[in-house]
Amino acid sequence: MFDAVMVHEEICRDFLELAVGFPIEKVEISKEKSMIYHPEYRGIRLDIIARDENRTHYNVEMQVAKKSHLGKRARYYHSQMDMELLLTGEDYRELPAAYVIFICDFDPFGQKKYRYTFQNICTETGLSIADGSTTIFLSTCGNNTAEVPEKLVKFLEFVRAGEADSTRDYQDSFIRKIQKSMEDIRSSREMEEKFMLLEELLKDERAEGRVEGRAEGKALGKAESILLLLQDSGMIPDELRSKILEEQDTDILSKYLKLAARAESVAEFMKEMDKI
Repeated sequence: MFDAVMVHEEICRDFLELAVGFPIEKVEISKEKSMIYHPEYRGIRLDIIARDENRTHYNVEMQVAKKSHLGKRARYYHSQMDMELLLTGEDYRELPAAYVIFICDFDPFGQKKYRYTFQNICTETGLSIADGSTTIFLSTCGNNTAEVPEKLVKFLEFVRAGEADSTRDYQDSFIRKIQKSMEDIRSSREMEEKFMLLEELLKDERAEGRVEGRAEGKALGKAESILLLLQDSGMIPDELRSKILEEQDTDILSKYLKLAARAESVAEFMKEMDKI
């Protein structure tokens, strides 16, 4: 439901303004990357991918259950956004600002804050490295109402509310937009069918994940590490990227990883990988 509501660009823009604390004129949502229902697609994307008029990129995800390693999850999302931009020919010196935003229905750091903002800061001097990357964790369990906008607090209260409380009047125009959108979605036969299909896909993935999750997760981690190393050596062809991501043999991936670390170019990597 969260993703279905957030694909409305006006609602997404209003939310991003609340989250980051500065005005945004316009956002564009990559709908094909944000919510996918294809029955043959494995690894369903449920996060929201957007960019604004300044080319700033945003990745938003709802976290309803406490998970470990959220920091590394954020690092992975940042690398994915950068990799996709570099694959399209973007020079690293022109990479736009990027925000990864988690909406957590729990307190991820136990400090009772509604908003935690992280940037790369020098430990010794407090100076920012100014790499343009920011990670924000919004928590429904904060109690520092004096430190954040009232509208953000009301939104997080709405997120935490149960089904019965989700329809009450929060005296907030943004929440009314969300409630109206939710009503429209629930009354839409097409969206109802999509949600039913999505639920079935998630059930299948959870069942398969209990058996295959560890092996697939390890393989994916190695594949992503290979691609991160290769991107410093040049443009990665789509065919090569797909081949690496689809490889499930961790022994082969380990060999690819060692090769990527010593290869001086993508062409050299491709030549040598054919011998493995």
